[in-house]
Amino acid sequence: MKVSIVIPAFNEEKLLGGTLASVSTASEAFARRGWDVEVLVCDNNSTDRTASIARAAGAQVVFEPVNQIGRARNTGAAAATGDWLVFVDADSSPSTALFDAVAREIQSGRVIAGGSTVRLDGGGWTLRMLVEAWNVVSRCLGWMAGSFIFVERAAFESLGGFSPLLFAAEEIDLSKRLKPLARQSGRRLRIVSEAPLLTSARKEHLYTPAELIRFTLRGLIRPRSTVQSREACSPWYDGRR
Repeated sequence: MKVSIVIPAFNEEKLLGGTLASVSTASEAFARRGWDVEVLVCDNNSTDRTASIARAAGAQVVFEPVNQIGRARNTGAAAATGDWLVFVDADSSPSTALFDAVAREIQSGRVIAGGSTVRLDGGGWTLRMLVEAWNVVSRCLGWMAGSFIFVERAAFESLGGFSPLLFAAEEIDLSKRLKPLARQSGRRLRIVSEAPLLTSARKEHLYTPAELIRFTLRGLIRPRSTVQSREACSPWYDGRR
């Protein structure tokens, strides 16, 4: 068994080093099972030291010139050689317990893909409540959070990976497209909750409440046009870090 950990990264020099250190430690959950592990960072046209930090940590670096997280994940996956793909965002820190839970799901043979509940490394009560609400929706509907996804490579490739048309919510789109494939194979999507992914609450500090409210309202009123526009999804693409 080989697992490929793919980390899309756009101007992530501040947090990438910590993420890679966490991934290295957590990967012991795979190594003790005798599995091979590779780590790939997709530099999504960064203008900072993202690529050099990744190389210094021993990760393989690939380049995606089009600034779009779905494309970055797809480019990383195309260069990967594992049987399973694990996508981790560059501002997140998976634990050994989380990777161990993922390994158990893979070994069970009953899942085709999955994700994890998440918890924040800070933030106020409003943001924490929103994250808890997302965790409930994620588990009930089987929607994977983009910050952490594991998926069988063959299934991922059969669907063409993440949609190149979406600048946000690409993980929900992939979740929906995976479900019929899971049913056909007698398997399922699994959201693990025993070891939530720790992820950054930095957007609360980088954007004003008015900016976040505007983005949320636009997404609710015009969801399709919002997720298909880089400009409308500015919290992911304007480079604030």
